[in-house]
Amino acid sequence: MSTITVPTEVPPVSDDVEQLRKAFEGWGTNEGLIIEILSHRNAEQRKLIRHTYAETYNEDLLKALDKELTRDFERIVLLWTLDPPERDAYLANEATKKGGKSDQVLVEIACSRSSHELLLARKEYHARYQKSLEEDVASHTTGDFRKLLWPLVTSYRYEGDEVDMSLAKSEAKLLHDKIIDKFYNDDDFIRILTTRSKAQISATLNHYKDEFGQEINKDLKADPNDEFLKLLRAIIKTLTNPAKYYEKLVRLAINRQGTDETALTRVVATRAEFDMKIIKEEYKKRNSVSLYEAIAKDTRGDYEDMLLALIGSSEA
Repeated sequence: MSTITVPTEVPPVSDDVEQLRKAFEGWGTNEGLIIEILSHRNAEQRKLIRHTYAETYNEDLLKALDKELTRDFERIVLLWTLDPPERDAYLANEATKKGGKSDQVLVEIACSRSSHELLLARKEYHARYQKSLEEDVASHTTGDFRKLLWPLVTSYRYEGDEVDMSLAKSEAKLLHDKIIDKFYNDDDFIRILTTRSKAQISATLNHYKDEFGQEINKDLKADPNDEFLKLLRAIIKTLTNPAKYYEKLVRLAINRQGTDETALTRVVATRAEFDMKIIKEEYKKRNSVSLYEAIAKDTRGDYEDMLLALIGSSEA
């Protein structure tokens, strides 16, 4: 459920390209014009703008934007302008280099995208960096984190709604037994989370709650500071309820001492065209204030304007 607004009559791509070029010319950059055009074009339209800009001016639009813009505004515009598979490849590459808490980004890409979208991101990664995503994940992680993340990013889950309830019951018990014994890195535990369809995992976890009295993520909080358990909880939440996962990510990014612009930018750039409307509804329900108001209060300038243009009106 996208929150971007595209004009009923979109100007010819040549006009958009010409206007963007004008925004770069002269003594100062016309940031407002950049926002006006790029925040109100869908992925296919932005892709065509980039292609036409390169043909017309013999320059990559991304390089032109990089020369003209700075800081958080530059990052949100660049991430937004990238084609979704390119964006995922770029973010995944950043994450593999940073490691640690950035492993969460790999979880988001592997679990909140469809199997086909993940495959496209992996193909783009290969084309862009002349190596595979799985190669980088394997070389930049160790131990249990490698054991969990490598099959996660290489998975191609079944996307249908069919569910095997007998399997759901048996695997719910298996998960519970492993948690009781604190075998969080068990091969079968990891296999279930990294290979089963989202529908099958949801059925398994619903049975887990019915049979054992509470949601699995509560049982995975034995040590709230354990980074591996945090990653397991993120995987489960992103697979079963991505809107709630992203709502919490945005809430934590805003409600802290100093905004986490990196997380806020990533969520808006990656979800505005997919499920931002649902994330906004979750945010309003959880915080009694709209995400629009929260972002407007917490950010400034062109960065604020771009974020608000992408998440849409203040009604939710």
